[in-house]
Amino acid sequence: MEIRWLEDFIALARTRHFSRAADEQNVTQPTFSRRIKLLEEEMGVTLINRQTLPLSLTPAGEEFLTLCQQVTERVRLTRDRVREISAGQQRRIMLAAPQSLLAHFMPEWLAAQGGQDSIQPYLRATAWVAGDYFQALARAECDLALCYWPIERCDLDIDTSKCRYRVVGEERLIPVTACDNNGAPRNLLPGKRSAPLPWLAYPERGLLGSALKAHLTRMPINTYLNTQSENLFAANIKELVVLGYGMSWLPERCVQAELSNGALIRAGDKRWDVPLEIRLYRHQVQQHTDLDAFWNALPTYSLPHR
Repeated sequence: MEIRWLEDFIALARTRHFSRAADEQNVTQPTFSRRIKLLEEEMGVTLINRQTLPLSLTPAGEEFLTLCQQVTERVRLTRDRVREISAGQQRRIMLAAPQSLLAHFMPEWLAAQGGQDSIQPYLRATAWVAGDYFQALARAECDLALCYWPIERCDLDIDTSKCRYRVVGEERLIPVTACDNNGAPRNLLPGKRSAPLPWLAYPERGLLGSALKAHLTRMPINTYLNTQSENLFAANIKELVVLGYGMSWLPERCVQAELSNGALIRAGDKRWDVPLEIRLYRHQVQQHTDLDAFWNALPTYSLPHR
């Protein structure tokens, strides 16, 4: 299977017309049609429904289109990176991080390390779940990954065996809620069986969701929560909490301003806090001079509560 076959399929899915797609790919229609047929034979399924006008994708074709888009994008990114290296250009270190760390930790931390000029945030990563960061490190899509990591025991389905890490900071997930008219918490843990608290949750497949679930399981008292919605992103959850739609656990750095101005208040004492490390990961295989120099210059960080 060739990359250009995948590009052909993307063009056909976009135009829904063999002649127009062939023109886009600068080949004759017979050549283009033959390549699509070879692609279907390679996959062993029918990808195009040729009985409709305009053409449509079969369910297998829709699934395959997503894969084609991912693969061709990765090839493009890798090609660009390799060309930079081949041309002898200075390559900035690509650092992936979730939006909350990108906004509330990375700028100050990079300034302290003197890395503003050599580190470039990889903005595509702000929509990733935890496992995506390690897959991106393995395929050299980014050089470093900054992420939260639970300090307490937590079962995570993430393979980090081929990565190294440094602890570069700490964070806590703290329970917060909006205030009522008297300045008291609208929602207060642990809630009641008869009146569970409206909860704006993280998906359990995400790292923060897993860490929080493990922490609540260890609590000696029952917690009564009624999930209103799930969202991967702390910034989105915070907005809903401020608007009064429920309570949630948010990284403390993300809500410092709201706690100070009274837009938010704690929904429980420190027993409910979930301690986290902030870890910086790199893949064992990926090596280049600037990355090694930055990594080796990182200071040792010790968590105060250890």
